[in-house]
Amino acid sequence: MKAPLSGGRLTVGTQRSGGAGPVWALGTMSGTSLDGVDASMLLTDGMRIFDFGPHAFRPYSAAEQAVLRAALGRWPGEPGVAEAACIVEEAHAEVMERFQGAEIAGFHGQTLAHDPQGHGTHQAGDGGLLAQVLGVPVVWDFRSADVTLGGQGAPLAPFYHFACARRIGATGPVAFLNMGGVGNLTWIDPAQPGPEVPGALLAFDTGPANAPVNDLMQARRGLSHDEGGRLAASGRADEAVVARFLALPYFLKIPPKSLDRNDFHALLDQVADLSDADAAATLTACAAAAVARGAEHFPAPVARVLVTGGGRHNAALMAELGRRLPCPVAPVEAADLDGDMLEAQAFAFLAVRVARGLPTSAPGTTGVAAAVGGGRISRPEGKDAA
Repeated sequence: MKAPLSGGRLTVGTQRSGGAGPVWALGTMSGTSLDGVDASMLLTDGMRIFDFGPHAFRPYSAAEQAVLRAALGRWPGEPGVAEAACIVEEAHAEVMERFQGAEIAGFHGQTLAHDPQGHGTHQAGDGGLLAQVLGVPVVWDFRSADVTLGGQGAPLAPFYHFACARRIGATGPVAFLNMGGVGNLTWIDPAQPGPEVPGALLAFDTGPANAPVNDLMQARRGLSHDEGGRLAASGRADEAVVARFLALPYFLKIPPKSLDRNDFHALLDQVADLSDADAAATLTACAAAAVARGAEHFPAPVARVLVTGGGRHNAALMAELGRRLPCPVAPVEAADLDGDMLEAQAFAFLAVRVARGLPTSAPGTTGVAAAVGGGRISRPEGKDAA
């Protein structure tokens, strides 16, 4: 788990280069694991990473998590959604106000429901309110435009992963694996001229990651997660359950493809008769097996898979990934990146791209028909721009 935000204000000098030069952007992410809000500063021009700034984490309390969890799967206007949005907005404002020097902010909000083939996608929280609080433009509603144009609306971090691959000096294909509530893979060819170019990226949700184990721990032991994967490591995976899981229709779909956090909630029924340890081991094995199945879609082999998100702290999950994937697996810290803040940094990066009219998704990342720039900009004076 990430350390809670410590007291005091975080400051960073503002660099104004004018035109398309780099600016300090503040990005936030509240993921499907529902643990809290990540916030991080990034110096970027929307194409390159020039520097990393300070960062912070604001955990959700148990009471806040209960409200958010009750609203999962619900759409605007349904019971509990307004209450969840209020929590999201207040938590983000609390942590974002501690930063100084940001010229623009990216606010992802909290995904409550995601159904690109039906209703669309729903991230709770109003970026316009945060713009008034912070006094800088806030970019938000990143996913709707992509979904409207036929894309999956997810994942959106791949354009930032491309910049990260360049930052770490990768010359051949490499993959980033985010293991949050849901898992997603990004295959990257950093030799391509840009992330929107055909052949530069392939990205998709692999399947459940931490969400089923977290739900299991909450239901059986009243805990938020399996700390370090210790319970899973003490159990034995039921490979028959894993095999049935991999036979589900989702794994036959050609990527890009995306998921909602609760799409595999029925997986808990498959481990209902197992002991706590064996159930945790089985769900952990399912998450890793889904990644391995996803890696079969890579256009070319990768030198390594770099893991970000909370799952990289789970030793049992990392061991399963290492056993099932045909290449080295390591946390992104092995490449001098911050796996706790990578997604928050991604939305700082994407905010600058939106402000500068650059695309944020492409056919290889979300299945959208052509490269598209998503996001809405809310300015402190209340003027919106697409």
